[in-house]
Amino acid sequence: MAGPGSASDEGRVTIAAIAAQAGVSVPTVSKVLNGRNDVSPATRAKVEKLLRQGGYRRRRATSSSPVPMVDLVFHELGNPWAIELIRGVEDAAREVGVEVVLSECGASRRPRQAWIDSVLNRQPAGIIMVFSDLAADQRAQLDARQIPYVVVDPVGEDDETLASIGSNNWSGGRLATRHLIDLGHRRIGAVSGPTDTICARARMDGYADALRTAGIAEDSTLIREGRFTVDSGYAAGRELLALSDRPTAIFAGSDLQALGVLRAAREAGLEVPTDLSVVGYDDLPLSDWVWPALTTIEQPLYEMAVQATAMVLAMSRGEQPISRRIDLAVRLIERQSTAPAGSD
Repeated sequence: MAGPGSASDEGRVTIAAIAAQAGVSVPTVSKVLNGRNDVSPATRAKVEKLLRQGGYRRRRATSSSPVPMVDLVFHELGNPWAIELIRGVEDAAREVGVEVVLSECGASRRPRQAWIDSVLNRQPAGIIMVFSDLAADQRAQLDARQIPYVVVDPVGEDDETLASIGSNNWSGGRLATRHLIDLGHRRIGAVSGPTDTICARARMDGYADALRTAGIAEDSTLIREGRFTVDSGYAAGRELLALSDRPTAIFAGSDLQALGVLRAAREAGLEVPTDLSVVGYDDLPLSDWVWPALTTIEQPLYEMAVQATAMVLAMSRGEQPISRRIDLAVRLIERQSTAPAGSD
């Protein structure tokens, strides 16, 4: 007779075996698998550990549709860069016959437990999270059900165990600032994204390194923190341009923030780039349509989405990525919003 931790005749570790090994009932193991909250943390941790060690794979429920799905989850959908990412995931998924389910976290960067419960019931091939995060217990629930997940632009602290796709934000911040320095600017302002996110901090670290390398002292009065929105860039731009010794150039942490800075400059009676040079970040399609067309850092959003899709689908087949953290290269796109200092 098989022992408590043994596999079934089909070679599968069973719920009954896991329950016997953990010293709990079969319904308790089922509750853990289904993400139920009425299980003590200690019992949940013990059962999840045994599930991982035993390589438990739950039989997927029979579906009326054989088409596999991936869940694409955003912090918020109201930004143009979200469209580029959706396009990349949709194109990559369509190539291999996979459907995409779109979700939004809402005010929080962390999905609601109700959404996790829905995912556990649906059993998608994988999850792609954009500028969002998962709580430790949420990750544990997905791991126990062997539902892989990949994060595009992780927001929390660096985590080597998390599969993620991003871009070289430090290099991007440095490229933008170096471009302005090479044009002769010395008072270079910066409008940061939220500094509780990795990408915003990395871009500002690149900004600071470029200044330091050029022998320019970083001036905290020229730095404003905001969000990656037009309104945030506008508010920060107004403050910076109202300074008695205003900056002659501004690096904005996103194209949307740069648009806000452009509006603030117009209201202040300044011409861009004659009186003020502005650099954005992302290279959204709209950056080439505004006037003056925006000099910006091209973040390969579409390619990031394609690679995230390929990674999560490979993980769903049991393949492990060679590297769990991939940062794609960025480049400067020079347009009409920057000019040499004192070009008037």
